[in-house]
Amino acid sequence: MITFKMNNLDVSAEEGWTILETAKFFGLEIPHLCYNEGLSSYGGCRLCLVEIGESPRTKLVSSCTYPAEEGLIVHTDTKRVIEARRMMIELMLSTAPNSKKIQDLASKFNVTQVRFKVRNEECVLCGLCTRMCAEQMDARAIGFQNRGYKRKISTPFDLRSEECRLCGACIYI
Repeated sequence: MITFKMNNLDVSAEEGWTILETAKFFGLEIPHLCYNEGLSSYGGCRLCLVEIGESPRTKLVSSCTYPAEEGLIVHTDTKRVIEARRMMIELMLSTAPNSKKIQDLASKFNVTQVRFKVRNEECVLCGLCTRMCAEQMDARAIGFQNRGYKRKISTPFDLRSEECRLCGACIYI
């Protein structure tokens, strides 16, 4: 068992658990979008950021990818963490303003305006569909293409993929 402090509480974690898994076990809510128990951790949405370390030497890390370590000091709701989450929600809201999940997060974190150009996409590039296709369906029919604002999820060369079985798992997740 690994013991560390989370929000000034002593917590214990199993070997191999992440900070997010430990928080969930103890009933502490950390928002996340790209995390799913059945898939590998990705850390792409950055909503699950937490602050680790002691002041003044702290850093923000994604709790879904950061392993629980002996003696670690974790804070899940500091001003710095909340501001970072609000920024990520604002960015996602500018990308996919019609997403119910993101609208709910915006309401919860009191994000009322978007300072970025609205793109009206349907996808926030959380990567759940690509990981579902690769890890659970063992197909690898879709993946990320390009970088920055041109990044998208598609089949190789935007052609019908021979690997795709039309199972719908990517859409389901």
